[in-house]
Amino acid sequence: MSSSEPGCPATQRLFAAVLPPASAVAELRTALAPLHTLPGARDLRWTGPEGWHFTLAFYGEVPEDATPELEARLERSARRTAPFALRVHGAGHFGGRALWAGAAGGLDRLRLLAERADAAARRTGLPMEEHRRYTPHLTLARSRGAADLRPFAAALAGFEGQRWEAAGLTLVRSHLPVSGVPGEQPRYTAVRAWPLGG
Repeated sequence: MSSSEPGCPATQRLFAAVLPPASAVAELRTALAPLHTLPGARDLRWTGPEGWHFTLAFYGEVPEDATPELEARLERSARRTAPFALRVHGAGHFGGRALWAGAAGGLDRLRLLAERADAAARRTGLPMEEHRRYTPHLTLARSRGAADLRPFAAALAGFEGQRWEAAGLTLVRSHLPVSGVPGEQPRYTAVRAWPLGG
């Protein structure tokens, strides 16, 4: 959501991500279907395939006047990072809050790209959270309260997605729900994308 308070600069809620190709999304969607029949599945808020991504760095509300510099720095980060192999792999959960799918393949290169996306924001002057070791994950579902997500993670633990080439870095805008409709999900819009190594 953009800030439109009088006297406040306009902002956009942004993050940098690697987006899986349509074929990988379709494959994961098929693997995920049986999980919707497990006990407790109706109590989870499942993310839509159009919103699946590997977040590299979350920037929060970015002033629009800072966006051009951030974009220039992200473009340099993408150019300095060669494409790499990736696949969706396995699953896990963050306590009882979120179910996720993991990644395998060029994780060192993915972590390097995440570090560069984080550094791009810091050099732009954006306030960033304390730097933690990057854990690649693609959020599949969130719980409204504390849920036992272990059966869901176990059901997807053996998933081995097809190999694909991560060939781009995308700056994404997150539009938070404003209607108050229960279960409504954020919408994501690609703002800019840059080829890796290019």
